Amino acid sequence: MTTSNLQVFDIKRFSTHDGHGIRTTVFFKGCPLRCKWCQNPEGLLPKRQVLYMENKCIHCLSCVHTCQKHGVRFLKDKILLDRNALEDWDKIIDACPTRALQFDSSSYSVSELIQEIKKDESFFRYGGGVTISGGEPFLQPEGLLSLLSACKEEGIHTAIETSLYVDQEWIQKALPTLDQIYADCKVFDSTKHKEWTGVDNSKILENIRYLLTSDKKDQVIIRTPLIPTMTATQENIGQIAAFLSSIYPQTHYEILNYNPLAKSKYAYLDMDYCFEENPKLYSPEVMESFYRVAKENGIQNLIIE
Repeated sequence: MTTSNLQVFDIKRFSTHDGHGIRTTVFFKGCPLRCKWCQNPEGLLPKRQVLYMENKCIHCLSCVHTCQKHGVRFLKDKILLDRNALEDWDKIIDACPTRALQFDSSSYSVSELIQEIKKDESFFRYGGGVTISGGEPFLQPEGLLSLLSACKEEGIHTAIETSLYVDQEWIQKALPTLDQIYADCKVFDSTKHKEWTGVDNSKILENIRYLLTSDKKDQVIIRTPLIPTMTATQENIGQIAAFLSSIYPQTHYEILNYNPLAKSKYAYLDMDYCFEENPKLYSPEVMESFYRVAKENGIQNLIIE
């Protein structure tokens, strides 16, 4: 088993939304996309970063006194971080008594991750398993393949959540070790896709076509997250649905309601969210209108939660 380390920013146990049954979801760090609405901004950069949770801070200034290179300052009653400063961040974080400062991720070997996953194996007998998410899992491809192979050796059901912005050879190598694949198709128009995610979508569409013509096509679920003013248009949903159904009429397709919970994470990293005023969930009536468009454009297996 490989000893190469994987950068992981979260391990979520007892998840029921990342695949069949009760699952343990492992979130890999690093993503090649820069979606304006990213739900996990702490997972964007491959390298480890420092989070600052202002609601936990008691302004004891232990962090300021510990730093050596002006990485932490106290200005106008606020703690300010220069995350690029060449500080001993481990020492600074250890000095914080309330854990207002934390690293956003940890490094694991494949063996260590398997041990973490196996803590939940008693739940997997009821149809659960492990889901690898992110970030983008394929940004750490060799470690991903090693982890998936190790899970299969342990008899653990495997799933992945991916943007599919990856060279197809890695998908081909991973498929034999995957029992379920969740893949995003966010925006069909290539110009808008690049504007809102930072990358062209031709590679993604090619990989979707590959998956939906593979032996695993019935284990693939294509998802579109509804983002107001961006992905959440009837035109976009109609184009995606028509594309998917033209490849494989029995494609499993899921339209995800907008998630308003991501905004709070951005403050931890001193980042700005795409919406100044956070939108609300779409009503059942609006969701039904999107479902209707998908069905009218050929989708026969629509997943409705």
